[in-house]
Amino acid sequence: MSNATTLFDKVWDAHVVRHIEDGPDVLFIDRHFIHEVTSPVAFLGLEQRGIPVIYPQRTFATADHNTPTMNQDQPVKDPLSANQLAALSSNAIKWGISLWALGSPKNGIVHVVGPENGITQPGMTIVCGDSHTSTHGAFGSIAFGIGTSEVEMVLSSQCIMQPKPKKMRITINGKLGKGVLPKDVALYMIAQITASGATGYFVEYAGEVFENMSMEGRMTVCNMSIEMGARGGMIAPDQTTFDYINGRDKAPKGADWDTALAYWKTLKTDDAAAFDKELHFDAADIEPQITYGTNPGLGTGITNHIPKASEVKDGEASYKKSLAYMNFAEGEAILGKKIDYVFLGSCTNGRIEDFRAFASIVKGKKKADNITAWLVPGSHIVEAQIKEEGILDILNEAGFELRQPGCSACLAMNEDKIPAGKYAVSTSNRNFEGRQGPGARTLLASPYVAAAVAVTGVVTDPRELMEA
Repeated sequence: MSNATTLFDKVWDAHVVRHIEDGPDVLFIDRHFIHEVTSPVAFLGLEQRGIPVIYPQRTFATADHNTPTMNQDQPVKDPLSANQLAALSSNAIKWGISLWALGSPKNGIVHVVGPENGITQPGMTIVCGDSHTSTHGAFGSIAFGIGTSEVEMVLSSQCIMQPKPKKMRITINGKLGKGVLPKDVALYMIAQITASGATGYFVEYAGEVFENMSMEGRMTVCNMSIEMGARGGMIAPDQTTFDYINGRDKAPKGADWDTALAYWKTLKTDDAAAFDKELHFDAADIEPQITYGTNPGLGTGITNHIPKASEVKDGEASYKKSLAYMNFAEGEAILGKKIDYVFLGSCTNGRIEDFRAFASIVKGKKKADNITAWLVPGSHIVEAQIKEEGILDILNEAGFELRQPGCSACLAMNEDKIPAGKYAVSTSNRNFEGRQGPGARTLLASPYVAAAVAVTGVVTDPRELMEA
């Protein structure tokens, strides 16, 4: 019998405190991220039971979900948001938890600030009361979202009870074509296997396409794992990973770095290791993607037409309901559809690389008059990079303005809501009914596609605007 194991097994098994026969594993958690929305009730539960936070140094707090992205120096207008932000600060101070509150130079979206400060590292178990915690799997860690009661469990015990998921590997080899970004790779995979195609699995992404991606790109892909139903996604750490982490604030230093690096280099799937499911795709088949429905699996190449109900795997009734909500028809072209809003940002595409991509398309052009554009960096560190690299000048000259960091229009939990009936091309991760505001209609896409739409006012293939 082979002793070959997967990357997932290596990390998971190293963190099992207790295995319950025919039940879940008790898993030790290395890093716990919290924000203002899913933590107040958890802290209240601790207080009511008289239980302390066991390892405050393993928990990291940042304000992001319902923070405004304009005038952050002013009091927050919404009373619920203001109360949640105040509760996050008071709980963090009370328990000695690291806090990057609104106004802190390190504040930003939880899944952006964790990696950029070196808190996220290979081989770790990482949780947060947020479904897109899967982002951190880009570093070869096991990272997944948890509910409020589980947030309380981790605060009190630094452990969580979880059934071990099945294992899936998705391999993509070849070279990506012109205008294709990691977001397109993620949307393509989800469209191929549907928004529930990886339910019950933890996915490892392998092959040349992922090996050649930057860390920002890998984070985008792992971020979207949850949108195919997976518990999470991960990519084996390599030199790209190590170079990204090295020198960051919370990264190991000196001899500790050497020790960590030696361990990190062991974190890869053995050649003979078996997965419960294997999928293979070809990079040449992926073009810039866009969604047309109300789940991330209802997407296609941007030059394609909206499929007929008989061609989709969602079921005819739900598919027709989806198209009715979007006011789209089977067989229609997606190119040329008029758009009202463009959103660049979120934990999916709010990093510096995303702003570089957007700026490369809009440089020397002007924002379309019919477009309202919300360009929101994922953190103050990203915001500073945008200014230092001259990207802000390009954006301003094209008629765009930069907002302040936060989750913004990814979800209707702050002031940045898309009005009912309006169309938004969004670089975020979800296009459910009402996700970006009651009645809002969302088309998910990459920063290139968002930029092309922002300067033309309609759905446009970004390859048409790119220099040869």
